[in-house]
Amino acid sequence: MKLYRLLTEDDTSAFCHKVSLALSKGWELHGGPTYAFDAARGVMRCGQAVVKDVPGDYHPDMKLGEQ
Repeated sequence: MKLYRLLTEDDTSAFCHKVSLALSKGWELHGGPTYAFDAARGVMRCGQAVVKDVPGDYHPDMKLGEQ
């Protein structure tokens, strides 16, 4: 089964670390990153979709970050 996650974070090194951690756990980039202004908080936000093939069946209670 293929899992999907959308990683988001403020535009700081924390975003890069979050994506790097996912990649080190076998997740793969899916498309390009996104970048948008969060007017409510006054900061730029980044996003990156990642996917991963894992054995088994999907269940909505899965902790995707632990896969």
